[in-house]
This record gives sequence, C-alpha cells and structure tokens, in this order.
Amino acid sequence: MDCKIYHSTSLEDLSVLTAQILADCQEAKIFTLTGQLGAGKTTLIKSICETLGYYGDVNSPTFSLVNEYTIGQNKIYHMDLYRLKCIEEVMDIGLEEYLYSGHYSFIEWPQVAEELLREPYYSIKIDVDEFHQRKIEITFVV
Repeated sequence: MDCKIYHSTSLEDLSVLTAQILADCQEAKIFTLTGQLGAGKTTLIKSICETLGYYGDVNSPTFSLVNEYTIGQNKIYHMDLYRLKCIEEVMDIGLEEYLYSGHYSFIEWPQVAEELLREPYYSIKIDVDEFHQRKIEITFVV
C-alpha cells in the first residue's frame, strides 16, 4: 500500500472504517497523525483502540504528552507532541523507547520528531471539508 484514502461521514461509520484501516495497515505499528485542530485525530485513535480491544478512556495527552493503554500483555502508546518545540524535548520524553517497543504507537503532531522515525510507519493525514466529512489519507513510509 503506497497511499490509501478513506472517507468518514459520521461517528457511526468510524468503527467499520478503523477495522478496515487496521486490516490494511499491518506492516508497521507506528502511526503518525496530522490534521488541523479538531480534525478528529484523537477520535480516530480512540476508535482504533476500541477496535484493538481497549474500551477505557482515550483522551488527548496534550499535557501528559504520552498516554498508555493496556490490553492484556499488549500496550498502546498515544502521544501528542503539539507542545514540544525541538528534538531535545522529544528525546527527553523517551519517544524512541515507545516507538521501538513492538507495541502500537500513535503520534499526534509528529513533525518535531520525524527525524527519529527510522523504521517503516504509517502517516495519516485527516482533512475536513465544509460538510464536516473527513478524508483520511494513509501513506506507508519506508
């Protein structure tokens, strides 16, 4: 998969959409998410977590920077790097340990950390149109 485009018209279709995304994206467990404020990055991650079997609270880790969700022996790391300004701050939170743990990692606002992404990952870009429908473009980056 070089690039795949999905469309979401409502919260109701999101669980079907995220199941399809996970089925299509099995070559890596690292996902970066970009899109304007309010585009639905955290909502998409919450739906993916539910599809993976996690039903607890999923909130944007804007202030904690990293949230960890546990499903049995597996973990999901949810990061929000919006407030970080330089690669040194990214290194201080131990991003590489999360990325290369073998568990799912979802990174909102990844631009500041792109030079640390050495393994293949999926880049998700969310665009919202004037009718509040979302276009989700996923690219496999190697």
